[in-house]
Amino acid sequence: MKIQFPSTRLVRGSLLLIGIVWLAILISGGMCVAGQSEIGSREISMDAQWRFNRGDVSDASSREFDDRDWQTVDVPHDWAISGPFVEDAPASREGAFLPSGVAWYRKHLSISNQFIAKKVFIEFDGVMANSDVWINGHHLGHRPNGFVSFRYELTDHLKFGANEDNVIAVRSDTAKQVASRWYTGSGIYRHVRLVVVDPVHVAYDGVYVTTPEITSAHATVDVEVRVENRSDEKQDVKLSTTIVDPDGTVVAEGNAACEVESGASGLVNVDSVVANPVLWNLKSPKLYSVIVRLIVDGESRDQVSTPFGIRRGEFRSDTGFSLNGERIKIKGVCLHHCAGALGAAVPVSAWEHRLCRLRELGVNAVRTAHNPVAPEFLDLCDRMGILVMDEFFDCWTIGKRREDYHHHFREWAHRDMADTLRRDRNHPSVILYSVGNEIHDTPREELAKNILKDLVAICHEIDPTRPVTQGLFRPNVSHDYDNGLADMLDVIGTNYRDLELLQAWRDQPGRKIIGTEQGHDRKIWLACRDNAQHAGQFLWVGIDYLGESWQWPVTTYNSGLLDRTLRPYARGRERQSWWSETPMVRVFRRIAPTEETPTDPGYEDIQWKRQQVLFDDWSPRATDAHEENVEVYSNCDEVELILNDRSLGVQMLPSDASARNWSIPFEAGRLIAIGRNDGVEVARDELATAGAAARIEVRVNRSTLALGFDEVAYVEATVTDSSGVRVPRSESEIAFQVDGPGKLIAVDSASIVSHEPFHASRRRAFRGRCIGIVRATDSKGVLSVTASAEGLMPGVARVDVSPE
Repeated sequence: MKIQFPSTRLVRGSLLLIGIVWLAILISGGMCVAGQSEIGSREISMDAQWRFNRGDVSDASSREFDDRDWQTVDVPHDWAISGPFVEDAPASREGAFLPSGVAWYRKHLSISNQFIAKKVFIEFDGVMANSDVWINGHHLGHRPNGFVSFRYELTDHLKFGANEDNVIAVRSDTAKQVASRWYTGSGIYRHVRLVVVDPVHVAYDGVYVTTPEITSAHATVDVEVRVENRSDEKQDVKLSTTIVDPDGTVVAEGNAACEVESGASGLVNVDSVVANPVLWNLKSPKLYSVIVRLIVDGESRDQVSTPFGIRRGEFRSDTGFSLNGERIKIKGVCLHHCAGALGAAVPVSAWEHRLCRLRELGVNAVRTAHNPVAPEFLDLCDRMGILVMDEFFDCWTIGKRREDYHHHFREWAHRDMADTLRRDRNHPSVILYSVGNEIHDTPREELAKNILKDLVAICHEIDPTRPVTQGLFRPNVSHDYDNGLADMLDVIGTNYRDLELLQAWRDQPGRKIIGTEQGHDRKIWLACRDNAQHAGQFLWVGIDYLGESWQWPVTTYNSGLLDRTLRPYARGRERQSWWSETPMVRVFRRIAPTEETPTDPGYEDIQWKRQQVLFDDWSPRATDAHEENVEVYSNCDEVELILNDRSLGVQMLPSDASARNWSIPFEAGRLIAIGRNDGVEVARDELATAGAAARIEVRVNRSTLALGFDEVAYVEATVTDSSGVRVPRSESEIAFQVDGPGKLIAVDSASIVSHEPFHASRRRAFRGRCIGIVRATDSKGVLSVTASAEGLMPGVARVDVSPE
């Protein structure tokens, strides 16, 4: 099966051309005017001013229910991340010992009479979990999966008019535990919007764009549009498409027409040709746009704008993965949907910061472990040039935890996956679908093959241009390679057993293979690096995440390339030396656990195994004469190590990707590693012995900040001595104070045993560091963050707040 990938994504911010009419949506409690927006806006944010109550409440779905005493919150909102951490929490270690349970949200709104003739829908990008939604007491539906996006129609149950109060009620329920193997969050943790359309309109996720032919001279762009006719009569529909290049120039246009019966939908195809296409790739992810206009009786009834990237991806048995004809080794990481102190309600700018930090290490791909992500995450990957393996399920009919998705799989899996496919199939970043992770059904051959057959068929039907894989679980034990199950996949994916995967390829060389989940072992990277047929790998895990710990008091799975504050571990720098094309060098000191080694599980030396550990400082606990093992990670041809201006020798780049090591007597002072290519210095790293803690240095990850949920800045506070050297064992409690148009929304550190609240103004430093996360509260001004601690000189960082 030859796979060609589509090249577009459907943008949520679509436009509706029905004329210029003003809509006032009144949102209460307090019935305050949230603002006015043109009817030219097809989508209207519903994120602001929800009434929230933690705990179950009878009659809360009723329009007349009195919610004036409830808390007012904006969504996205993950109420569980507020804590507290409790050892006997129902979600247990899997849920990071954080709370779970039932919560209610209610939103009041008045809708103009001018919408009586329109169709009104509400869309949720994700509600965790087992959600029920009502409008004015009428039950709209139930959705058990907390990761999927969904919509309901409100039209027939709305009361129109400025004096009419409509109430949307949402009940979320995470009370049944243990329901996941990691922290999921709770509540309306993704965006919500109203969609107002003409009765004749483009269907929900109804645009599908592919590029079946791409050359340097031209690209064919096929646009398939599903048109819905919710009017009382058959309609003659005309469709036009306009393609705009990355510079905003119109480069192609097309037209088509069809008849759509009343109460039915119809597919319309419009083909266009783009001359001299600029291809979407990892280094230059250029995006075109397709504007679809729907015209009835000479009037524009709907308009949807869809940015897209023209590109061709292909998996081959002999050479792995290629993009636009260029072989690319997939250097991926697995990521859960949460983000440390922010919980599951993650702003886009936080994801951007996280992905930028991973990309510095050479990461070029993400596996969405193990459920659908927020749509804006895929939009971001499109813009950044990050490849994505889009995954749907962590289990099928046999569960991994008592209350997980296996209870719902038979009833809901096909619908959940089909909805997600239609939502995601236009993203140029998505190169591969995964229909399961370590599925426990596979030892039951016939059961698993019947399920897999249906899942693959649905993927191929809805999106025949992308391949399907699965993270196989112990395939040699369940004989997946021998009984035909693995070969039902377009690309065979296997977790951890890469040597077995390569042998399966040797047994049948026509197979296409990829490592869907790996540890950090060097030999596993070499198995991927040195075998062209191996398309690439996805490490477990890219960033430390809450949950899946092994026991109290540990709250975090800490095998990431980055810790929760996005500081690289030594394994992250090692991976950078293998994956990054930019010259780099990093120095660590390696110690073996001894009686003098701290036993606090918050320290990096306590991992899943008691192993040797590495520290990025030159401040050991013992200052008397002793040997230090210095380990250097670098991709440079040669590295020279210098201690207090004395050269300790030069070591060349090992062909087996191993680190460069020196065993040297400890001496306080400065340790410098210099990386050279062709005899020219291209990188250096320096460690220094710290003195007494004297001050706090503050750095912020961005210089400007706009207003809105999706805009945040990370502020890192570091305890240093008077010379600016980090004091690695400082545990000072650092207080964050925000002045100007902003607020502190969370604090965090890399400690995996801290039970301090994330929603606070103070955080104890871990290895001399902690972070605060801030958001703007006004559209302009200068936001300043001061970090202070007893006995230390405070530090200040400033961020300019601007409208855009």
